[in-house]
Parts: sequence; C-alpha cells; structure tokens
Amino acid sequence: MKFRRTAVAGVAVLALALLSGCNDGQAGGQGGDGAALEKVNYLTSFNTFGREAYAYVALEKGYFKDAGFDVTITPGSGTVDVLKLVAGGQADYGIGDFTATVITLGKQKLPVTTVGMIHQRSLAAIVALEGGKISKPEDLPGKKIGDQPGSTNTLMFPLYAKAAGIPSDQTKFVPNPPPALPQLLAAGTVDGIGQFVVGVPLVEKAAKKKAIVLPYGKLLPDLYGNAIITRADLAKDHPDQVKRFTGALLKGLQDTIDDPEAAAQTLKKYVPNTDVAVATEELKLMKPYVKPDDFSGPLGDVDTARVQKVIDAVKGADKEVNPALTPADVVDGALAPKG
Repeated sequence: MKFRRTAVAGVAVLALALLSGCNDGQAGGQGGDGAALEKVNYLTSFNTFGREAYAYVALEKGYFKDAGFDVTITPGSGTVDVLKLVAGGQADYGIGDFTATVITLGKQKLPVTTVGMIHQRSLAAIVALEGGKISKPEDLPGKKIGDQPGSTNTLMFPLYAKAAGIPSDQTKFVPNPPPALPQLLAAGTVDGIGQFVVGVPLVEKAAKKKAIVLPYGKLLPDLYGNAIITRADLAKDHPDQVKRFTGALLKGLQDTIDDPEAAAQTLKKYVPNTDVAVATEELKLMKPYVKPDDFSGPLGDVDTARVQKVIDAVKGADKEVNPALTPADVVDGALAPKG
C-alpha cells in the first residue's frame, strides 16, 4: 500500500538512498556462522542526537553483524514519518514514541507493530527557561510553544493537558524546524518548546540559561518512551529475524547506558558533527528512562496491561482514536523481550 508522505519524510527516503552503504564498518561480508548478511534499513527516531547512539554502538561493536545483519542507519524525522516509512517498506525497523504510535494507529491503519521498548518512561516534555513565562503546567494556557509539526510532544499534548487539568486548545503550538527551537526559545520568540527531557543540555548550551522542564511522564507515569517498530509482515513471517535484530540493538543500548561517554565517542565516529560533551550528558539523562529504579524486567520489556492503560488514556483524551483499539493492534507481545 502506498502512502502520501510529507516533505520531511521524502527527505528521509532520499537519505535512505544516499546513505545506503555509508555504514561500511559492517557492510557486506558474512555473519559469525559464515552465512551471508541480511541487508536491513533502520531509522532513528529523530536525527542523530546523542539519544540515538545505541544503534551506532551496536553497529560499531559488531552486534548487528554477529546477529546476521548488514545494517544501514538513517536519521529519522519523527514518529509519524518513521511509521509511514516502515509501513511503506522504505525501512525495515525504526524507532518511534510509543504513545504517539498508539495515537497514530488509533486513527489510521498502518501495517506496523511494536516489538520492544527503548524507554520504560516517556521522554516527552515542554521545556522553558528560568525567568520566563512558564514554570508549571498551569502557566501553559495562552502561551506559544515551538515544535516540529506533528511531533510527539504536539500529538501527546491533549493527553498531558487533561492530566494537568488545563484546556488543551488554549496553548498554541508554533511550527518550527527542530534545529531552530533552542535558539527561538533563547530569543524569546516562543515561551517554550516541545523537547525530549534528554535534550535539555543542548537547550541550556544554546540559551546559556537553566531550563524549566515539564515532563509528561510526571503526570502520566504509565507512558512508555521510544519503541522499536517493524512491519507487521516481518513480525508475522520472520519472527526469528525480528528477535535477532532487537536483541542486537538492545545490546548496543545496554552498552550505551553503561558507558555514555564511550557511546558518544562512537556516535561522533559515524556523525562527525556530534558534540561529545552534550551527547554524553543526554545519555546520562536517558539511563533512568531506560532502566528506572523500580524496573526489574529485561531491557526492552513490554507489559501488555500497561499498554492497555496507555490505550485507555489516549482514548480518554482524543475522541478521534478508534474506540476498538487493543494492545494486539499496536504491540506484538510474542516478540518483545522476555525475562
């Protein structure tokens, strides 16, 4: 099935073509058992910020190759675009925010499913600056928030607003490209920006001020963060491949949270404009979202009962979401990591 893609998604498609073979550290050759490597295209959730380093760690350390894959990593352009590109076959695996995935799949049928979680807690947040107009959720009505059109933070805002007891339609989201957001906030052009919690070091570096962070997860603790997404046909017809790929990616994630600075250095090898100090701080902030203090499951764990809670919350905040949506429509529980 063909999908009409946004201009941003079109750029991602072009990038897939241009970058194919660029990750030559593991390109071609054979796996550990001598078999030919399977070519796989992977999309990050968004760009190549420090939070995406784990895929490059898996590539650099040979985890993908050991699992039988020749992986090309391409910068993603947000959850909705990642979903559509994976659904349309332009990528085999991708990363997207789970709640945004539930919202999207609750409004349109796409042949994709979730097979594991990167973050056990949501990273979504509204970020402002000390001394500005926003210091608490009750300050948000009447304010301007800069964000990428269709971003995770924008999609999820009605859910957050309901939890905060504020009207969602009185906060104006101003469309802006993500690279410009920290500068717009620093200049006072907007009152806040949609941002992941781990993006705070980059914001503070640009603004030269301390950030005020309103994390969605504080009011909505059941929300997951980013999830591993693949096509429904791959999950159904090639479950072993999915498990091998997910396992290799999660090995990279474990190494990344164990040694954030080394992971940031690895990211810089593949993405030369990486600011290692900022990327390292991002990854340090990310660790408790990957493995919260009260979490005892395996890395990547998916709790079906919790997925149902997320679905129920989304339905309660967005009446356009299909009321018949179930966990099986968004997650393949049989392929998620098990303890």
